[in-house]
Amino acid sequence: MIEYMYEVVAGSESNFHKEWNGFLQKVVGPQLWKDLGQVLLRILIIVVIASVVIKLGKNIIERLFRKREKGPFKISARRENTLKKLIHNALNYIVYFTSFIMILEALSIPVGALLAGAGFAGLAIGFGTQNVVKDLVTGFFIIFEDQFSVGDYVRVSGIEGEVDEIGLRTTKIRSWTGELHILPNGNITQITNYSIHNSIAVVDVKVPYETEINKVDRLIEEVLCVLPARYPQIVSPPESLGIQLIDTSHVVLRITAEVKPMTHWEISRIIRKEIKHKFDEEQIDIPYPRMVMYAREKEQKEGE
Repeated sequence: MIEYMYEVVAGSESNFHKEWNGFLQKVVGPQLWKDLGQVLLRILIIVVIASVVIKLGKNIIERLFRKREKGPFKISARRENTLKKLIHNALNYIVYFTSFIMILEALSIPVGALLAGAGFAGLAIGFGTQNVVKDLVTGFFIIFEDQFSVGDYVRVSGIEGEVDEIGLRTTKIRSWTGELHILPNGNITQITNYSIHNSIAVVDVKVPYETEINKVDRLIEEVLCVLPARYPQIVSPPESLGIQLIDTSHVVLRITAEVKPMTHWEISRIIRKEIKHKFDEEQIDIPYPRMVMYAREKEQKEGE
């Protein structure tokens, strides 16, 4: 019995040594490193080809959009920038996903089983991704309907700024102070686009009561009539609408001018500067706060 048990233990140790030696031969042997080298080489080739495809694809996209003016279908520059960035992103997603699948195959990982498992997992978490689907659908309609494009100045969900990028799921808006706001497309319910139609520059000029209004109107008209020739941003000659407000210490005159989209702030500053120079030449003062004081003793003496 003891001899039998010794033979069993000795046989187990012999099998263990054989398996261990076989494992060491696989690790140290040249076949493993050869196979590993082939796998790494395939992965490197896949990465290089993916980079080349992305670069060539972007060049082709740039050439296609560069020839948009010669083709039968013409699009605006703002819509061109939007579609260009969208196509670039779609190209990156497709190439990266394909490269990832090819790398998994190079590593001998069963891609079919993973995809099948992903299908069941996607079905299981589908109820939790309703917001993602909403973002994608909303993003599609934003691009398809051209509600706004890259470079437009918009106000969306209380955020105002320039559209930096439009994707199928998110939209990036950069404010004038530099902050970048990333909004899910599903949260975009109301849009105000300032870049589609011409803007209106509104300037209010305050003058004291002592100033002759007819003289001020004449001076303002002299300034406004020469502005369109000097500033191409002005679409139509500015108009002086007359007295807008009668305040406690001054009169407010309003000026409006139709200008190119998103240039109303610039033109408003220019109009104020030109009017200020003209008023300085004609020695017209700006209004200033006043305080009137009554002497009660003097009133009593006069009453006596």
